[in-house]
Amino acid sequence: MVPRSDLLDAARAVQPRTVALRRTLHRHPELGLDLPRTRDAVVAELADLPLRVHLGSSVSSVVAVLDGDRPGPTVLLRGDMDALPLTEDTGLAFASRVDGAMHACGHDTHTAMLASAARLLAERRSELAGRVLFMFQPGEEGFHGARYMLEEGLLDADGPAGRPDAAYALHISATLPSGDVQTRPGPAMAAADVVSVVVTGRGGHASAPHDALDPLPAAAAMVGHLQTAVTRRIDTHDAVVLTIAHITAGTTNNIIPETVHMEGTLRTFTAAARTQMHAEITRVCTHVALAHGCTAEVTIHPGYPVTVNDPGAADRVIDIAEDVLGSDRVADMATPIMGAEDFSYVLAEIPGAMSFLGGAHPGADLAAIAPNHSNRVVFDEGALPSGVALYTALALYGAQ
Repeated sequence: MVPRSDLLDAARAVQPRTVALRRTLHRHPELGLDLPRTRDAVVAELADLPLRVHLGSSVSSVVAVLDGDRPGPTVLLRGDMDALPLTEDTGLAFASRVDGAMHACGHDTHTAMLASAARLLAERRSELAGRVLFMFQPGEEGFHGARYMLEEGLLDADGPAGRPDAAYALHISATLPSGDVQTRPGPAMAAADVVSVVVTGRGGHASAPHDALDPLPAAAAMVGHLQTAVTRRIDTHDAVVLTIAHITAGTTNNIIPETVHMEGTLRTFTAAARTQMHAEITRVCTHVALAHGCTAEVTIHPGYPVTVNDPGAADRVIDIAEDVLGSDRVADMATPIMGAEDFSYVLAEIPGAMSFLGGAHPGADLAAIAPNHSNRVVFDEGALPSGVALYTALALYGAQ
């Protein structure tokens, strides 16, 4: 195994490039599947490296392939590139210049770390047996960008690098100590589905509710009964989260509206719980609406599947991270998290692992710090060399 100081020192040496790309992306965030400015910045950063670069046809993806000097396995490394629809409130000198868009989940750091890892690996082609497939992906934040890339043949035997043997992704976390790495075998992140309910009654004057069929009490009752369905219909050992997070109705204070729109998210770790909750949500909403003289139209949009880490790949991440970063910087995740990831599409096809890199500023109160997806989140750029070094080591040793 490579001495830990070698890759860490090399990652620190390219830190100015890593930070420069990260800040460029942070100033100019883009949303969804169409990220032309981000794509072009990545292509420019890779331009002087001996890579075979392929651009996506249906989305703004970048795929780059590095061939080692010796035959061997293919390792896929993923970095997502899209931002979130938030207005930044961090006060950073390089804060977003785009109204309503912000890199609040750290995808700018993922992209910059992966580009710098490509640079380190290009310098080490003589040590590389096989090839590395760099997956720069748009549309992770709910747009299924990974699925589009798979549909374009990313993992096919006749794809850009052939069928990969292993696949890895890092995700920075604002609430983990800077530079620490965590992962776990098996389920690491949840499946996520979008729940949409339209409750329809009959509108009328707010002073005469008996002349109307008020859909608001029906909707309010649904929220409570749905939580009861989780606690009373699902095995307590099978973790499920159902959150109704968006309710809209009415136009003013003295009109009973005809409809109420509710939206929420369902998070599960097993296919059985996912299927059962789909049925429970429909049953509860339909019958609660009927009890109030209303009707309910329930739509459940399937989202990302469960992110499942291959046990062998997760063990390799731990072993490699301990060697490169030091055993005091590496830990097993005690439990999976209810967040969801479209890297799950890749891990459903290729053995690999999603791991988490700490990005909290040293000395910060981890219980009070702004988390990922907050418009006040700030990631410690001092963590980036750890990510660059780990990406590089995973490419060199992650399929052995």
